[in-house]
Amino acid sequence: MENKRCISSLTIEELATEMKAMGQPAFRAKQIFHWLHQKLVTDFAAMTDQPKALIAQLDQGFYIAAPQIERRQEARDGTVKYLLRMADGNCIETVVMRYHYGCTVCVSTQVGCRMGCRFCASTQAGRVRNLEAGEICSEIYTAQKDIGERISHIVLMGIGEPLDNFDEVMKFLTIISSPDGVNIGMRNISLSTCGIVPQIDRLAQRKLQLTLSISLHAPNDAIRSSMMPVNNAYPVAQLMDAVRRYQDTTGRRVSFEYSMVRGVNDSDACAKELAGLIRGMGAHVNLIPINPVDGSPYSATDAENVRRFQAKLTALGVNATVRRRLGSEISAACGQLRREEMDAAAKTE
Repeated sequence: MENKRCISSLTIEELATEMKAMGQPAFRAKQIFHWLHQKLVTDFAAMTDQPKALIAQLDQGFYIAAPQIERRQEARDGTVKYLLRMADGNCIETVVMRYHYGCTVCVSTQVGCRMGCRFCASTQAGRVRNLEAGEICSEIYTAQKDIGERISHIVLMGIGEPLDNFDEVMKFLTIISSPDGVNIGMRNISLSTCGIVPQIDRLAQRKLQLTLSISLHAPNDAIRSSMMPVNNAYPVAQLMDAVRRYQDTTGRRVSFEYSMVRGVNDSDACAKELAGLIRGMGAHVNLIPINPVDGSPYSATDAENVRRFQAKLTALGVNATVRRRLGSEISAACGQLRREEMDAAAKTE
């Protein structure tokens, strides 16, 4: 793919600019966009209503994002996890989760991650590069074609920090929600961030109808900084101020992710402090029993303690639910499959 650009990453407007440069009529842009993001073709030759000369031009200057399924694991609950190999050889992970309302796909936004959260496998080898918008789209298309079912919901909670790849993620959202593509509405999309305050403010200005999830995981700076280095740059008070600005600007409710770690953030004192932090915001707390991660110093709190923590929050006036644990027997913790692949590759060198 050397010197070729990813055509899947272009919006209709950008495609129109390319068509004009090639001496083609503007309507070709929408036709090509349909082929890429509605019919989900991975070969220019499949675009049967395009002139052969144009097909040749496209093939010379562009490529279509079409990752290969390197590994596929399916759990008893129907969760499917993919290790996808991108055009440059790097691997990412994508997960399909089945709920009563349809299929949700959890997508990666970067190859690796530089945020350094101590409970996450994705960050252990650092960030290699950002994914382009079309590559993020291709995760969804690959999964949808594999399972033979429509993907109706998206969570940006896979490998990488979405707001650390802001421009490409925003372009991805434009493409994936386009009526000329798969048309997944913004209200069916959740974006999770570890708390990069300036980017939360940038996101707020766009007034998108998506759900913003804050990976909080601790109610104070001492615990959060020990778990998440990003807290050293943007402490809890700054983060909560940004969340309130976001709510004021967008009118959208924010949810908080809280991974339950044994002996670290699962005490009654933590529950009380957490409730004091977010009470009155109308926010929702998602309690997450963590999946074990090799190389992490953390272990999951037991189910009884999770229920006790939830009951404490509820009694203190905070809406809290426990996330259903999906695919635990298939290395469903984010980044584990990629790490296994990297370890195996290193042993063969």
